[in-house]
Amino acid sequence: MEQILAPAAVKGRPREFCVESALASALRVFWSRGYEGASMSELTAEMGITKPSLYAAFGNKEALFHKALDLYEREKLAYMRYALDAPTARGVAEKLLRGALEIQMSTCDPKGCLGVISMSACGVEAESIKAEVVKRRASSEAAMIARFERAKEEGDLPETIEPVALVRYLTALLQGLSVQAGSGATCQELSQLVETSLSVWPTR
Repeated sequence: MEQILAPAAVKGRPREFCVESALASALRVFWSRGYEGASMSELTAEMGITKPSLYAAFGNKEALFHKALDLYEREKLAYMRYALDAPTARGVAEKLLRGALEIQMSTCDPKGCLGVISMSACGVEAESIKAEVVKRRASSEAAMIARFERAKEEGDLPETIEPVALVRYLTALLQGLSVQAGSGATCQELSQLVETSLSVWPTR
């Protein structure tokens, strides 16, 4: 993995740290605390580096969050990209819901959704963070809309179903799943939510 020389807190040889491991640690802090709730002292402590090392390797806190968000989408939300390749609209929904469920049932990662947590706690000083999260979410929703529009053209969705409304419904389910997980819902309760959602999906 990539190594970088970080300035030591005391005189002596510069110490090395793994950029990827440090970024993964920062992601866990942001995921648990949200953007505003994550303090620089907590970030540097969890990452095992000094503030000068953080600035040298990642830039400021906002730049670090953007890199953590990239990692979150690349690794934790990879199932969303693969879900769009499902042969049916219901298959897309099932892969999205079960992928989200698997993330929330993990014992290794924080509960909830990084985007939801960071947006809900964003004040005026963090408007740029909220705007970035909104932009990325809009991109994901546009991809889902396009997929459901194709499904409707292929006769895989009823004529009465509007793809935009269907995506909003599915997004609400995914967000609700993460919020309930973050609020302490059990794995059984989350599984029931997914099964119930699939049982009322407009196609089979």
